[in-house]
Amino acid sequence: MCAARSWIAGLALLGLATAASADVANLHTFHCLYGCPVGAPANDDLVVREIYTLASNPVTKVADWVAYRVTPDTIGPSQQRIWSADPWLASDETLRPEDYDGASAALRVDRGHQAPLAAFSGSPFWLETDILSNITPQASALNEGAWQRLEARETALALSANTAVYVLTGPLFERLMAALPAGPALHRVPSGYWKVVATGDGRMTAFVFDQETPRNADYCAVRAPLDEVVLRSRLVLFPGPGTPAWAPLDAALGCAAPTPVRPAGERLGQP
Repeated sequence: MCAARSWIAGLALLGLATAASADVANLHTFHCLYGCPVGAPANDDLVVREIYTLASNPVTKVADWVAYRVTPDTIGPSQQRIWSADPWLASDETLRPEDYDGASAALRVDRGHQAPLAAFSGSPFWLETDILSNITPQASALNEGAWQRLEARETALALSANTAVYVLTGPLFERLMAALPAGPALHRVPSGYWKVVATGDGRMTAFVFDQETPRNADYCAVRAPLDEVVLRSRLVLFPGPGTPAWAPLDAALGCAAPTPVRPAGERLGQP
């Protein structure tokens, strides 16, 4: 399915407005603070759903970026997981549930959400988090460890501050990883992930996780400068007008101010 078709389908469902140009910079959704990311491959499919917006890569069959907005109203009790291929994408542009067969045993990976189920389990659209364009093969130790703990802080912040928390996230493919065992070699596993958490009052903190992050790792230890995330993701993350000179969101995410930010390019555990 072409990018314009999936984009228009999402906009029709949400009643969102967009400029006449098909340029990504003109995509306006309430998931993206100061504009949706710019710079993804031109053949990415832009999918706008009620609880997230993403750019799905037809080669890797995962999203190059996902934008979502957590509010107190979207958070609720836990829900079951019901995996499905993305119905808005062509069959050769999306992973299917059976593509993950054997992946947990062979690679020790989970079906890792980019827009998390826990953040939207109070929404009637929670099942959309289980659509596989929003999922990546993520190491179990990372998915169930530091990644999950950061997601929990996102929802805790939305609840405690009674505010919207805006998140951009996506995979990194910086070294060759084993492919999913049930699929062809192009069904790639990311080498890592980036995430940027922001609030509408001009605070922001960015993170870069290696796929091999230990289960007990502190997510605060993988904070990174926004410029590093931009360079490694090859995306302009806040392209819209009015983007502020960001203040740190660290303390609100449970990261003490003295914790040092890693130098650009340094991985957790790297000597």
